[in-house]
Amino acid sequence: MILQALNDYYRRKCDDADPAQRLPAFGLEQKEIPFVLEITTEGELVQLLDTRTLNEKKKKVAQTFRVPQGVKKTSGVAANLLWDTLEYVLGVDTKGKPERVAEQHAHFVARIEALPQSARDDASIQAILKFFGSFNLTQLEAQPTWAQALESNAVMSFRLHRDIDLVCQRPAVVKAVLNVATDPNERLSMCLVTGDDAPIQRLHASIKGVWGAQSSGANIVSFNARAFESYGKTERQGENAPVSQAAAFAYTTALNHLLRKNSNQRIQVGDASTVFWADRDSEFESVAADIFGDPPKDDPDKGARALHALLSAIQSGQHGGQDDKNRFHVLGLAPNAARISIRFYHCLPLAELGKRISQHFKDLEMARGLYDPQYPSLKRLLQAVCLSTNSQPFGDIDRLPPNLGGAIVDAVFTGPDVPYPSAWLNAAVGRCRAEQAKKTQQGKQAPNVPYARAAVVKACLNRQIRRSSVTPTNQPPEKEFLPMLDLTNTNPAYRLGRLFSVLERIQEASAGGPGKLNSTIRDRYYGAASSTPVAVFTTLLRLKNAHLKKLTVGQAAWFEKLLGEILDSVTDFPKHFPLPDQGRFALGYYHQRQDFFAKKPDDSTPITEGNPS
Repeated sequence: MILQALNDYYRRKCDDADPAQRLPAFGLEQKEIPFVLEITTEGELVQLLDTRTLNEKKKKVAQTFRVPQGVKKTSGVAANLLWDTLEYVLGVDTKGKPERVAEQHAHFVARIEALPQSARDDASIQAILKFFGSFNLTQLEAQPTWAQALESNAVMSFRLHRDIDLVCQRPAVVKAVLNVATDPNERLSMCLVTGDDAPIQRLHASIKGVWGAQSSGANIVSFNARAFESYGKTERQGENAPVSQAAAFAYTTALNHLLRKNSNQRIQVGDASTVFWADRDSEFESVAADIFGDPPKDDPDKGARALHALLSAIQSGQHGGQDDKNRFHVLGLAPNAARISIRFYHCLPLAELGKRISQHFKDLEMARGLYDPQYPSLKRLLQAVCLSTNSQPFGDIDRLPPNLGGAIVDAVFTGPDVPYPSAWLNAAVGRCRAEQAKKTQQGKQAPNVPYARAAVVKACLNRQIRRSSVTPTNQPPEKEFLPMLDLTNTNPAYRLGRLFSVLERIQEASAGGPGKLNSTIRDRYYGAASSTPVAVFTTLLRLKNAHLKKLTVGQAAWFEKLLGEILDSVTDFPKHFPLPDQGRFALGYYHQRQDFFAKKPDDSTPITEGNPS
């Protein structure tokens, strides 16, 4: 399924209207060629052309050409067709190994001479053979670019004078490359991808760009030990999972294209390199990467705009027609020694894709401050549950399990009834409990339960509740948590979280308002209150009496009334809260505190951020 989808994507991209996005045909590849030998039809050298130009970073970058696919280089001699390093192409020694260089050049010429007669009759091939027949090193040494090419043993190719394309790009040569005769003894097998009887690819091309894998690339399909091979298929490993040469080239080229640097269809979440594509052209093909990827510094609202565009299109019915049956693919890849493992794979129509992304952000929806983002990025959500360091003040993601980010994305696209990984909730609750008092840039104390962390807790708990409601039990289903304060929620942990927030607010009001105290009960008691309530709340309720005496009669009465409402359904202080209940405690605390700043009580003197009147 995955290889077939990548093969279909490759076929579409071969005919892309944008030449820069067009993928090479089978037997060809995109290659940077720094130098081009421009010759006449008589084989005379015109110039050694330097194709390199300065990029934005003032670094020379060579022009990219579509050339015959290169061979896998090993310690032996293996020449590419019509392009290669200076030693192969010209037979000029650059490393003090003249005998080996002579052998390399001989192989290079032999590959050209082995082309079918139709290709050898082309004027460009005849010109190259004439060039070799009358090779003049002195002419080359007189070229101004020769010294740079010689120093780096640069890659080069040929072009006829006044032509635009390289010799290897001429129609007769390309046709010969695509129809080159295979080994007559090669057996045909049914391709698992296309279903056609075709020559099977023995060794598949490497996949590059997967974070953590070998820099030279790794394979999805490979057999390098007898333990993985079928009986009688030990010599030709490819026959264990027969994929034709054309299909193997197609899926590896497509995947390398999706994983390329600066790709708008790829994101990195933890150790999962995740790519997105569609069956047909669509403006939403990169929407998942825009939404879940890191927003660019110069455009922090890019993800929010992409999400709005997706949801608006689905709600207005714009996704009908072409996109109605257009499937969108999400593939997560992770390194596994010399191989690449499939972390997850999803194939969804646009409407379902938008529905699941929308549910993800609905689960995260929380009452928020003025500057908190409506749709927090995945990176921000991961940073919210991390320990901050001097180098990573917003949270060091490297301290989290490397597979956490990929597991979250997998849960998003699997469906709304699939819980988020428990490690995410564990990390969020752990940070709430362990967070120490910090000062923000405005001089205020940072909350133990900030917006993004509260959103994570709510999303994880709601998905757990949703999953448990599917499984029949004797207990009544728990109500999902709302984005804002829920006065009807009688869960003990949620109520005690609200209670703790009110007790902290009383302490702040008695001191003249928030920010007046160097530390509050939150800094000393939050961890114990959220995990072992019975050990803390009796003491806190006794201390609050002293704080209430410092308030006006109206304020004290209002707080007493609020405490009574919260404690009305609390029959006892539990000895211990398990981790999910600690999350409920955090939500109660966050909701109640947000409510203090969101509205004013109707029956008492308003309590504001400043001094209470």
